[in-house]
Amino acid sequence: MAKTLQLNFSTAAGKNVMLTVDEPRADLTAVAVETAMQEIIASGVFEVDGSPLETPKNARIVERNVTELVN
Repeated sequence: MAKTLQLNFSTAAGKNVMLTVDEPRADLTAVAVETAMQEIIASGVFEVDGSPLETPKNARIVERNVTELVN
């Protein structure tokens, strides 16, 4: 089963941005993820069309099952 952590933000211009992390740690907590999202915003590393990330919106872990039928 593949897992992905999806971190959703809004930019200063109001655009939505999603950052994804494949195979996140199993012991993540809401507090740890919120703290990490605030640190990402504070770092100023990510911009969309010149507009920095401004607000954390939500975060979720998505699990996906893939069954190969024909290779």
